[in-house]
Amino acid sequence: MNEIRAPRPRGRWQALPHWVPLPLGLGIGLAAGLGYGLTATPQYAATSYVLVVPQHAADAATALGFAQAYGRIVTGQAVLAGAQTAARATAAELRGRVQAATSPDAPMISVTGTSAHGPAAARIANAVAGSLTATADRDAAATGVRLLVFSPAAVPTAPASPSAPLSAAVGASAGGLLGALVLLVRPRPPRPDRQPPTVPAPAPTTEPTRTPV
Repeated sequence: MNEIRAPRPRGRWQALPHWVPLPLGLGIGLAAGLGYGLTATPQYAATSYVLVVPQHAADAATALGFAQAYGRIVTGQAVLAGAQTAARATAAELRGRVQAATSPDAPMISVTGTSAHGPAAARIANAVAGSLTATADRDAAATGVRLLVFSPAAVPTAPASPSAPLSAAVGASAGGLLGALVLLVRPRPPRPDRQPPTVPAPAPTTEPTRTPV
C-alpha cells in the first residue's frame, strides 16, 4: 500500500530560526534603555541627617524609639508646611520630592531631597530637616528628647539617576532575559530523525468481473 506523507504547516513565527528571540530581545531592550537614558531628566539627590538626643532622664532606647516615630512624620503635612518657605516649593510638591529613612541601631533620621537641579535638592533636604527639628523641639519637655541637624545636605555634584550607558545595559539585560524566556516556552522545531506523520493512500477500487451467460 502506497503512503502519502502529509506536509506539516509552518507559520511565519515557526519558520524563523529558533534562536531569534534572544538577539531580538537584546536589541529591543538596548534601544529602550538607551532611549530612556538619553531623554529622561537627570535627578539629583541630597541627604541631611537629623540626630535624636536624649535629655535628662531619657535613655538611648527612648531616643531610638522617638527616632523611629519622627521618621514617620517627615512627609506629614505639619513638617512639609513648615519647610515650604525655605525649600521654595509647596507642601504638595515636597511630598513627592522627600524621602526619609531611619536606622534600627542609631537614633538618626536621614532626610533625602530630590530635584532636577543639585542646589534645589540640597535646599529641599535641609529645609525639611530644619522643619522636622523645629516641630519636634516644641514638645521636647514632654518627650524628653531633642532633635538637631547632625549633618546638613551638601549640593550633589553628579545626578543620582542612572546614566545613558547604565540604562542601556539594564535594558539589554532585561530584553535578553525576556528573549531567553521566550526560547524556553516556544515550541521547538521537529527533529530531523523524526519523520512527519504518514497518511495511507486509498486502495484502488476494482469492479467485479462479470461472467458471460
